[in-house]
Amino acid sequence: MVTGSLVVIGNFDGVHRGHQALFADAVTEAERRGLRPMALTFAPHPALALGRTPPAMLTTSPRKTELIQRHSPALQVAVERFDEAFSKLTPEDFARTVLAQRLRAAVVVVGDNFRFGHRRAGDLRELARLGERFGFEANSHALVGDEGGTWSSTRIREEIAKGALDEAARMLSRPHMVTGRVVQGDRRGRTIGFPTCNLAEVMEALPPFGVYATLVDRVSADGHAAVLAGGVANLGRRPTVKDPAAPPTLEVHLFDHDEDLYGCQLRVHLIARLRPEKRFSGLDELRAQIAADATAARQVLEAWTPDPAAGGAWR
Repeated sequence: MVTGSLVVIGNFDGVHRGHQALFADAVTEAERRGLRPMALTFAPHPALALGRTPPAMLTTSPRKTELIQRHSPALQVAVERFDEAFSKLTPEDFARTVLAQRLRAAVVVVGDNFRFGHRRAGDLRELARLGERFGFEANSHALVGDEGGTWSSTRIREEIAKGALDEAARMLSRPHMVTGRVVQGDRRGRTIGFPTCNLAEVMEALPPFGVYATLVDRVSADGHAAVLAGGVANLGRRPTVKDPAAPPTLEVHLFDHDEDLYGCQLRVHLIARLRPEKRFSGLDELRAQIAADATAARQVLEAWTPDPAAGGAWR
């Protein structure tokens, strides 16, 4: 009979290969000890409760939970709301109420640089001291990586910001993805033969302005994602038809798909950057370039099929 938990703690943004190694080790160790494996993460990002600007996210909280459980189905995910009240918990309060009482932790695993409690007063050494008092063991997990350094969310964000999508995908073990809700645009794309879905409320990290080959999922009201289509996306200010100072937009032309998607939530997997954004002399030149972009995107996407582990979605 399982009477306690092995709890790994972290933000786990991106659920990258370093996180995946941690989860695999946690499940193995929990099985060996007869414990329930758990991952404790936080939402929203702790920086918000502390009045700071958080880094651009790699995954939303629901997507994070989905990916953790996809990679480690045995792992139970606990999402702690990180608000002002939570940020004011002392290290002792956190260890007692969250770890010992709520999660029934017997083993807690954190990174070497883990800090917790009000004003980040607690560290690994303090966690171990509190564990002796409240009945859990505190351990650190070695960081993992490659010749380029440790796999980290920060490193992946840097690669995305540079437009190095292949390198980001290698560390994530999948293409980077953004989500958004389809909203009304100016419908200009339809007049030139390339209707687009204009996405609002995109929260994930964005690459440089440009044109991208994409795979697109539709997300239902219950959060289930399913393959919708391949496509070509433009991220930027559309300088040919808009004021160059206009806010940037993300719009996606879906291949072989014509449906009213207003209000729908879409996931856009960024597979490859085709070219930077540029200004054209007029709509005829723009139309010709979009046609060329669509052809290039189709060629890139030919080899891609849905991942069986994704439950009917692309990834």
